[in-house]
Amino acid sequence: MGYDVPEGVDIRGRYDPEFSKILTRDALQFVTDLQREFRNHIKYAMECRREAKMRYNNGGLPGFDPATKYIREGEWVCAPVPQAVADRRVEITGPVERKMVINALNSGAKVFMADFEDALSPSWENLMKGHVNLRDAVSRTITFHDQARNKVYKLNDETAKLFVRPRGWHLPEAHIFIDGEPATGCLVDFGLYFFHNYANFRKAQGQGSGPFFYLPKMEHSREARIWNNVFERAEKWVRIEKGSIRATALIETLPAVFQMNEILYELRDHSVGLNCGRWDYIFSYIKTFQGHPDRLLPDRTQVGMAQHFMRSYSDLLIHTCHKRGVHAMGGMAAHIPIRDDPAANEAALELVRKDKLREVTAGHDGTWVTHPGLVPACMEVFTNNMGNSPNQIHSMKRQDASILDEEDLLQRPKGVCTLECLRLNTRVGIQYLAAWLTGLGCVPLYNFMEEAAAAEISRVQNWQWLKYGVELDGDGLGVKVNLDLFGRVVEDEMARIEREVGKVKFKKGMYKVACKLFTGQCTAPVLDDFMTLDAYNNIVIHHPIGSSRL
Repeated sequence: MGYDVPEGVDIRGRYDPEFSKILTRDALQFVTDLQREFRNHIKYAMECRREAKMRYNNGGLPGFDPATKYIREGEWVCAPVPQAVADRRVEITGPVERKMVINALNSGAKVFMADFEDALSPSWENLMKGHVNLRDAVSRTITFHDQARNKVYKLNDETAKLFVRPRGWHLPEAHIFIDGEPATGCLVDFGLYFFHNYANFRKAQGQGSGPFFYLPKMEHSREARIWNNVFERAEKWVRIEKGSIRATALIETLPAVFQMNEILYELRDHSVGLNCGRWDYIFSYIKTFQGHPDRLLPDRTQVGMAQHFMRSYSDLLIHTCHKRGVHAMGGMAAHIPIRDDPAANEAALELVRKDKLREVTAGHDGTWVTHPGLVPACMEVFTNNMGNSPNQIHSMKRQDASILDEEDLLQRPKGVCTLECLRLNTRVGIQYLAAWLTGLGCVPLYNFMEEAAAAEISRVQNWQWLKYGVELDGDGLGVKVNLDLFGRVVEDEMARIEREVGKVKFKKGMYKVACKLFTGQCTAPVLDDFMTLDAYNNIVIHHPIGSSRL
């Protein structure tokens, strides 16, 4: 048995009859056509990223492009927002795991962003089951029987609107080869989902529009142009009107904050806004300035929205989106309800409320949560401030933010460096990676639901502190970070992890493998762009019988 594939396609993942309903010949032909049409554009965009990285590493700074000043200063707007997604005041995010999909759609949030990216470990099983789950969700046939609780989960009559986030341009799909090379991960994610679901989605959830997407990790408007062309190609393929597909772009890299107008311009027929992906933005700040010893980041717990460069990024995003007639989405609340400590839970909820109050009063049209338990509190904050208005696109223009410049967006963050942060980074990074290697991309750690961004911040901050011998000036130690100190920290934190998870789980888990990968990344002479690219090789499993041509 094998998958029936078009010429030039080789499926190296495990054959499964259920997966074959996703990997049909026609669906694979659609993905293959996208790959062949756009792969050279993608390769060029990735080469441009490498050239920009070299400039930054040689002392250059990101900034606004003089060549596109006419776009930033032009009086244009994006296509009108579809009525189906006018109100996005609370969005919940999570992996495309079956029970999660049902719970998120039933959560009371306005939108569920089903994630093939940072919240998912991209194993073959996870990806293919994810597509099965989304197909069943769109057709409203999805159910889940929790054997341990003897409980059956199914969709409510009213559910959140479904957005799907494919992987970033940089990630391959090594289980599917097209013309002898791995397929582009995001084209596989987008192509399979769109092909199987566009018709049912538009009839029901989209109210005649859609499907809807989130676009991650872009650094330049040329990458948005590729997505726009992919959308137009897909619309033409299935003969739906241009502009049916809609997407929100995440502004989660430092170079992209200088390209927000340009990104919206490229996507103007397909855009429904921008989102502040603030955890990845902090990760990108460190990565962009890896060659700048004068731009060291303090403890990551101190780098919040009160920092001038973070607040400027949020304010400029709101002004840009509202000027162009689309949503300006706020950042993630990653807290998990603390069920065994009501006082601690209330304290955590109060922090979430304050953060969401800051967002809505600044002008954001909605916000993100990662747990259904946070939906009511966040919904209350936004509704109390927005009333019956579905958004603030036309009421909060934030003209005051129009004067924000490169100096505001690049201002050095203030704070101190501590041994406790080095320990936390190490502990979180190793535990997240250990879970990711076993198929979990969304991991509860210390009352937060962590995704890949938390591990990436942990990794690059450790790397930066080691490279430049940062002095730990925040806890009175005065010592400098070096390999010897880091080695002792790793040893201590591995012992702590074993105590916390228990000897049995520690022995059965991938903690030692994760430790080796994580510490290798932290101590490497050259900083890798993404930890998951290196770790991906550990979860790729090729099967000898995958494809057949009938």
